[in-house]
Amino acid sequence: MEAALDAAMEDLAAVEHERWSHWQRYVHGKGTVQADGSLVLPADLVRRWEKQISTPYSDLTEKEKESDREQVRRYLDAVADALSKA
Repeated sequence: MEAALDAAMEDLAAVEHERWSHWQRYVHGKGTVQADGSLVLPADLVRRWEKQISTPYSDLTEKEKESDREQVRRYLDAVADALSKA
């Protein structure tokens, strides 16, 4: 059982890294790189993301919920695989 959990952990960590990398590419693509290497994000995006951060999932718009579901779909195969081995 422990080996199956370790394998599931690695599978999920790989999916998480891909998800995080995708998000970072998106965020960096929306910002402006400064001469010192820092990144400035547009204020409208920061406001939108701050609002989403402080909003419970149940209160998100259907479009925002679907975006979260889209991210979860990246994990479903790895979770289903781990459950089938449990």
